[in-house]
Order: sequence, then C-alpha cells, then structure tokens
Amino acid sequence: MATRGPRAEAGNKIRALEMEKMSLEQLKSLKKQSDLEVNLLQDSLNKIRTAATRLEIASTALHDLSLRPQGKKLLVPLTASLYAPGTLDDADKVLVDVGTGYFIEKTITEGKDYCDRKINLLKSNYEELIEMASKKKNIADEAGMILQAKLRESSAST
Repeated sequence: MATRGPRAEAGNKIRALEMEKMSLEQLKSLKKQSDLEVNLLQDSLNKIRTAATRLEIASTALHDLSLRPQGKKLLVPLTASLYAPGTLDDADKVLVDVGTGYFIEKTITEGKDYCDRKINLLKSNYEELIEMASKKKNIADEAGMILQAKLRESSAST
C-alpha cells in the first residue's frame, strides 16, 4: 500500500474543494458512481483471489504428481465432484490449461513455472486493484460526507 504524504493530502483537499462546489444531484451521482466502481473492483478482487488459489492448488498438485512413481494407481478428476480410477502413465509431462479450451503439453517443472508466473501476475494485479479500490472508496466517502453536510445545511435553512 502506498503511504499517504503531503502530496496525497493536498490532492484530497483540492478534490474536497471541487466537490463542495458541486450541486446535490452531482454529488449524489458521484457517490453512486464511486460506490458502483468500488463494488466492481471488489468483485474483481474476489475473482483474482479465487484464480490465485486455484493456481496454488494446481502447483501443489504438480509437486505431488512429481513424487508419484510411474504406473501408480490414482483417481483422475473428470469434474469437480466426479473422479475415475486411472494409472499414471507418464509422470514427466502434463497438460496445462492456458484458457479458452487450449491445453499445452509441458514438463512438470515448466507447468510449475507457468503456475508461479500466473500467481505472481495475479498478485501484482491484486495489489493495483486494492490501491484503486481504496482511492474510489475515499472519493465515495468524501462525496457522502459533503452530501450529508449540504443536506443538513439546506434543511436547516428551510
């Protein structure tokens, strides 16, 4: 996470001054839009977390597979809940799902490297999304506070 310094605080003050000049409808719209963006970013964060977990499980499975001797009997997953008995024929090569129905034959080491690269990419994307979500959340909170203050002001004057 980035640290908040004088530059970030100055940016927040400028943004708050700009928001104070907005009408009630503009503030409501800004708050609604910011909240929507925060929710979308949260969904993306959850999907990235899920994908990273699956890749970590796959990497662990590749490690476990490399320890099994050729000819070993095992259960092969056909779906998430359906397994069929099988025999390990070639413990040196695996098929890696690279997306949209495409599979590439790789060695176990290459498969683990692929998983590790994808995990690192997802983690860097995750960090960027957290930063973006935090900024959007701050904007939504500021807009909400200014909106509430303006509503109190207008109700007190009438």
